[in-house]
Amino acid sequence: MTSTAQTFIKMHGAGNDFVVIDSRHHAGGVMTSALARAIGDRHRGVGFDQLAELRAADDADLTLDFWNADGSRAGACGNATRCVAAMVMGQTGAQKLTIRTARGLLLAENRDGQIWVNMGAPVLDWHSIPLAHACDTLHLPLPGDPAGVGMGNPHCVFFVADADTAPVAEHGAQVEHDPLFPEATNVEFASVVAPDHLRLRVWERGTGITLACGSGACATAIAAHLRGLTGRQVTITADGGALMVDWREDGVWLTGPVATVFTATLAAGFGA
Repeated sequence: MTSTAQTFIKMHGAGNDFVVIDSRHHAGGVMTSALARAIGDRHRGVGFDQLAELRAADDADLTLDFWNADGSRAGACGNATRCVAAMVMGQTGAQKLTIRTARGLLLAENRDGQIWVNMGAPVLDWHSIPLAHACDTLHLPLPGDPAGVGMGNPHCVFFVADADTAPVAEHGAQVEHDPLFPEATNVEFASVVAPDHLRLRVWERGTGITLACGSGACATAIAAHLRGLTGRQVTITADGGALMVDWREDGVWLTGPVATVFTATLAAGFGA
């Protein structure tokens, strides 16, 4: 719980919404699983898809830790990373940032007002995604023939005729906890609009349906290209807006809209 008042910022990227807490001046940070759950409660707290906590870093401009609404940790969050990068760049005037995450060291760049983040190379081997046993990760042994991709967190990507009619809530909740995924998984439902355009709907591990997912957009773009459905540069239309993914030799780059909603303060003792 917070013993003193804690300021936070509410942001979103294509409707994928976040609470951002700056703990760079607090050794070890302030976030706990219980506090994340309390803040994530959309009725009694603030509500978010993920929470991003900024902490100091010795080898980067900052460290980012991610939390899901159920209090579990998330290894990566592309849209939150973009939002935080935009916020810090606005504060400092920097055009580039290095950001330490559980995913590794990520690079963010301001390109003519558009914030791009390099989410790193995709993980395609079964052990590292991780999966419970060896299998062809581009054709997982599950009904619907999904693909498995790791982007700092596991993703299970289904290609469907029409993402708008896909049973995201029912099927997403089921696949999230399938025994094939020992750490559970995000679940994506994508349909091909054109060789450079995908329609995407998302069920996020530990959260549920979200309006967009940055790492999910990256995973979907990787799977689509490896299956010969798209090129390496794609626009991905999620429920909350459009994201752009560019798979380059140096990693998977992500960009899209960023918005600051409000700044507020948690009451002292909140989450007790």
